[in-house]
Amino acid sequence: MRCLKTFFVLAGLALLPAACDSLPGGAPVSRDIVREAEQPGADFALYPVTRAFLPSVAQWPETGAYEVLPWLPYAQGAKTQIIQPGDTLNIQVWDSNDNSLLTAPSQRMTQLQGMKVAGDGTIFMPYLGNVSVRGMTPDLARAHLQEALETIVPSAQVQLAMEEGRNNSVDLVSGVSRPGTYPMPDRNYTVMGLISAGGGIGVNLNNPQIRLVRGSRIYGTSVQNLLNNPRLDSLLRGGDRVFVEEDERYFLSFGATRTEALHTFTKDRMSAMDAISITGGLQDGAADAKGILVLREYPATAVAPGVRGPRQTRVVFSLDLTSAEGLFSARQFEINPQDLVIATEAPINDAVTVAGLIGNFVGVFNSASRINN
Repeated sequence: MRCLKTFFVLAGLALLPAACDSLPGGAPVSRDIVREAEQPGADFALYPVTRAFLPSVAQWPETGAYEVLPWLPYAQGAKTQIIQPGDTLNIQVWDSNDNSLLTAPSQRMTQLQGMKVAGDGTIFMPYLGNVSVRGMTPDLARAHLQEALETIVPSAQVQLAMEEGRNNSVDLVSGVSRPGTYPMPDRNYTVMGLISAGGGIGVNLNNPQIRLVRGSRIYGTSVQNLLNNPRLDSLLRGGDRVFVEEDERYFLSFGATRTEALHTFTKDRMSAMDAISITGGLQDGAADAKGILVLREYPATAVAPGVRGPRQTRVVFSLDLTSAEGLFSARQFEINPQDLVIATEAPINDAVTVAGLIGNFVGVFNSASRINN
């Protein structure tokens, strides 16, 4: 009986190394990454994230194959509209003269409705021919038409109303309750004013981004940025197209985080602590809080002579969340699009795995003892 017990114990110990090697691999261990980085032929650079390091990395080139779009400068616009080709003018001409050229004997007013401004900026007026009104405000155009009519109808008085056409309208394409084409009431019409007219931004959009297409140029910013900086609420021009869409930037999580997945950015600037929070935090008892890694790949131009950047295109940043220095640095270290955030496994997990294997073998040993008894 004693020989049988000894056999099971020795068999268990003999199989232990092989069993450890055959266990499925989980997250990497931090010390293995550090050891690899110290090798002469390492094809990546390792940088511990500290308060002293943060100003340097903040000046390194952008990564993530994500185009940073410019935004339009703020400017104050006029409270009036200007007439453009495609607008429609509704004109009323009053004349008290009994022998008027424009009104019948029993009338005092004639209407010229639906007069569309031609491509050259003119409208056709009876007895006057084509009259240019392009670039004028409605009030200035009214005075201009009345002055022209007074040469043939001295007592004429003109009223003018304007309906905005395509060149005085903007398109709100997506991301709002009521997309469509909206006429500009004046030249002080802003992006946020247009979004408000469209019923506001959809509640399900994650960190909504604004894209403004003007001619062949595309401008972009976030709603969060406009709300925090009202002076960035830029003026619109006729023909502009505005899109509101979800933030497409993302990072990946892997290892001993609570979720291994693709995560979209929830705000304009994401810190390492933000990223860890979005993943659900670290696995209790499994993650090594001293070994949080951020893997990032820089373009080849980032390591060119004279460029402030990393030593290698492939970079691993390491964060230690067990100290105040590390925690504050993690809150300041920015995550870039397509970064990979890894929570490495605590070295103690190796011992836990071994202890579990020994427990299994002890269970087998006890079962065998009962069978033989």
